[in-house]
Amino acid sequence: MYRIFALLSIFMVSTAYAQSSSEKHDVRILRDTWGVPHIFGKTDADVGFGLAYAQSEDNFVTVQETLMTTRGTMGMHTGQAGATTDFIIALLRVNEFVEEKYESDLSPELRVVLEAFAEGINFYGKKYPDQLLRDDLLPVTGKDIAAGFVFRAPFFVGLDRTIRELFGKERKREVSQKTAMAFDEPTAIAAAHDYISNGTEMGSNGTVLSPNRTADGSTMLLVNPHLAWEGPTTWYEVHLHSEEGWNMTGGLFPGSPIVTLGHNENLGWTHTVNAPDLADVYVLEMHPRKENKYRYGKKWLDLEQKSITLKVKMTEKMHMPVRRELFYSVHGPVMKTDHGVYAIRYAGYGDIRSSDQWYRMNKASNYEEFKSAMNMRAIHSFNTIYADKDGVIWGLYNAMLPNRTEGYDYGQYLPGDTPETMWDTYLPLEELPQLLNPANGFIQNNNSDPFIMTFGEENMRREDFSKTHGIETRITNRTLRALELFEADDSVTWEEFEEYKFDLYYSKQSTVAKALNTLVNAPTPSDPLLKEAMELARAWDMGTHEDNTSAALVISTINQAKGRGITGTPEENEKALLEQLAKTAATLKKAHGRLDIPWSTFNRVQKGSHDVGVGGGPDILHCVTPKYIEDGARSKGRHGDGYTAIVKWAEDGSLTSKSYHQYGTATMDESSPHYADQMELARTRTMKPIWFTEKDIQENLEREYTPYD
Repeated sequence: MYRIFALLSIFMVSTAYAQSSSEKHDVRILRDTWGVPHIFGKTDADVGFGLAYAQSEDNFVTVQETLMTTRGTMGMHTGQAGATTDFIIALLRVNEFVEEKYESDLSPELRVVLEAFAEGINFYGKKYPDQLLRDDLLPVTGKDIAAGFVFRAPFFVGLDRTIRELFGKERKREVSQKTAMAFDEPTAIAAAHDYISNGTEMGSNGTVLSPNRTADGSTMLLVNPHLAWEGPTTWYEVHLHSEEGWNMTGGLFPGSPIVTLGHNENLGWTHTVNAPDLADVYVLEMHPRKENKYRYGKKWLDLEQKSITLKVKMTEKMHMPVRRELFYSVHGPVMKTDHGVYAIRYAGYGDIRSSDQWYRMNKASNYEEFKSAMNMRAIHSFNTIYADKDGVIWGLYNAMLPNRTEGYDYGQYLPGDTPETMWDTYLPLEELPQLLNPANGFIQNNNSDPFIMTFGEENMRREDFSKTHGIETRITNRTLRALELFEADDSVTWEEFEEYKFDLYYSKQSTVAKALNTLVNAPTPSDPLLKEAMELARAWDMGTHEDNTSAALVISTINQAKGRGITGTPEENEKALLEQLAKTAATLKKAHGRLDIPWSTFNRVQKGSHDVGVGGGPDILHCVTPKYIEDGARSKGRHGDGYTAIVKWAEDGSLTSKSYHQYGTATMDESSPHYADQMELARTRTMKPIWFTEKDIQENLEREYTPYD
């Protein structure tokens, strides 16, 4: 009876709320025939409100889970795993910094959007209370939305790996001591440098062409981020249009009111994940007798200490309070373990402005305005690949690179007792690796060495940058193929630009090619099944077309081999590859009755009851990263090409763009026609039009409505 009364009360409140808010936001939602929401509002705040409502319609579960995560209340929803995240949220002071700096550090224009977006979530939750995961979720505030940006940022600089390492059973690294000798390469990023072509979890492709390299004198942009296909970082496509000059289409994460990458009528950009060394670990020397005192210089300082209480779900109706202590040194957050006391310092700690920078990037109308937004330096990492209707192209290795003291190996842990290892300033924007308007008209970054953004002599030189920045040296297959394709074509058509995005081959210079060479030059096994497998491997053309009959065997073998067949000695590599070849061959034979199965039989994209075979593969320009299923008999795409767009500004400035999503717009509503309707586009490697003007949208309209209908 109480539950019925509570629901009735919520319904009455929601009805009254809808009636009282009916004049507050002047906003229309136009859904095109692919279900993509085009949000038209009088003001930016109106657009923020409408965007929150549309997102909630399509993916309210993920929006809510994102809110619970950033609030530090996920433990009440998922139990111990969520409580671990809650602890990290508290340790990094995410909400503490937002509370402290929200009014002072974020522009009034952005705060209005954040608060209207929060209001849109509240409105939807009150209108549909049966969809709420927790009764205490509402009200959402603008600070909740800002906190989402603050929480995500450090994990894109690898802080999650650092924290997991410190919570291990033993110390993983030495403590560096200063030396007059320069280190060849900081070991902190060794794992990032040891980039095996099909092992990355965070990738992306970005390419721009100036009129110097296109057949018709147009400017072209590829927006092709690669992140997980499920969860809080799955891409959501949207178009935002207000009468205050906000006219942006592109991709964003659930719970975000700002487009992260895409284009407006004048310019566009994409991001790719980079891997500089942006986090340091300090080993603290603790006082032998006095608790929570540590040496810093000639003084013993007190650790700052605060207590928190985490709530951990035990049953649906019972939560266990768990008390934890948090500690901080002058360096940053502190972790006490059985093998030492460590402090972490990472680029951008305490900065809450990234949403403001993306908002300004959204509203920029030319290169100078866009560069001014980038100069905020509030987005702490990500390469930025830019193009505009004036023919300007720019590739920026965007990162807050710390100005560190030379002589230490920042890949090891650092002594925490000396101010010499501390840093609090960063390399200026103008001094970052970058390339503006190269004469050859081509810039790319596909998660690779930033000193090969183009071909020829116009790249910046690695030797001009301090090794203390830990700038990666990795070279992906996607970079190799982009360089090969575009260097060979100095007059690229729009059709070719799309074709190159869907390239299906490994380069002969790739790590896959190196592993394949080791495998096929190994002695031919005497076992009949392995002999057949070796013949298939030797026949592989390094392609990933749907009908390729060697790809399943070879890619699965290399992808699952220890060290993927390239990181050990020649003998170790050969042994690992042959052992995995035997396992893969046995698996395929048992499951399919043959080894030469078509790649599309093995390489699947699945969503609910939808299941299609596709081309492409791990670290291919048409990227589909596998999760092995059915005991390795097939793979399911879990990462790679998500929201993808190609953009063209003709010589006269007119705009054309296309896009697709690996699933569809409503990825959490299996009853929606847009739950997985774009999977066929992924299968056929085709793209749908982006309708950017209201005239085009109206001509391809599925539904027009307001949140108040």
